[in-house]
Amino acid sequence: MSNRSLLALILFSLLSFSALAQTNVTAGSCNKTVYLTFDTGNMSVAETVAEVLRRHKVKATFFLANEKTFRGDYALDDSWKSFWQTMVQEGHHFGSHTYDHDYFVKDGPRNEVFIKPQFGPEAGKTMLMSEASFCKDIREVNQRFVELTGEPIQKIWRAPGGKTSPRLISMGNLCGYQHIAWAPAGFLGDELNSDQYPNAMLLEKASQGIKDGDITMAHLGIWSRKDPWAPAVLEALIENLKKRGFCFATLPKTSSNQSK
Repeated sequence: MSNRSLLALILFSLLSFSALAQTNVTAGSCNKTVYLTFDTGNMSVAETVAEVLRRHKVKATFFLANEKTFRGDYALDDSWKSFWQTMVQEGHHFGSHTYDHDYFVKDGPRNEVFIKPQFGPEAGKTMLMSEASFCKDIREVNQRFVELTGEPIQKIWRAPGGKTSPRLISMGNLCGYQHIAWAPAGFLGDELNSDQYPNAMLLEKASQGIKDGDITMAHLGIWSRKDPWAPAVLEALIENLKKRGFCFATLPKTSSNQSK
């Protein structure tokens, strides 16, 4: 073997060893799991959130309602078709946030509940809803998502505002959809007043407070916050959690849906 060939072999071996060592360090540093989730909101930072997740190779779970967006259209209109198709192609997961963004008010008689839709033909009205009607509103998100992307959502849902009762959760279960809430530390605060809760405060709280297995919650845009939460807080939060040894996974929880 020539000196040049021997030198090339040694160099190749060193590079291979270095790459293997780096892989092991990366894998070893990922020993906890967090689940990033986003509700539709007004979609003003949807593209920004998508870009941050793409750059950091992180997968998230999105809970969809047909909410009015900053553009004056609605989140499940055809005008958002290419966005949702891209998100599907990139491996994210999706759940129902109820089609009309139905806020739970209270339990009703028998097996019914009072809800107040934020959007749709009955927006702003408090209505008595049966199990069948409530199932329809959960499932309508799936039907519309299939029309937009050709793919179904996962069998999960989230109540708007996180407002629930045991009866409401049971109604969702009977529809075949598991309710997904969020951890106390996972409330990322993007809907809070930015004067009282600046981004630096929200970042510090989330970066330190999130624990193994926690589910977080933010929005793809919120009307009430002046100082945008994304990209600054989201990007720094992902970096901080990675340094703390977190992997990122999608819902529902399985053993094979982690991204580092």
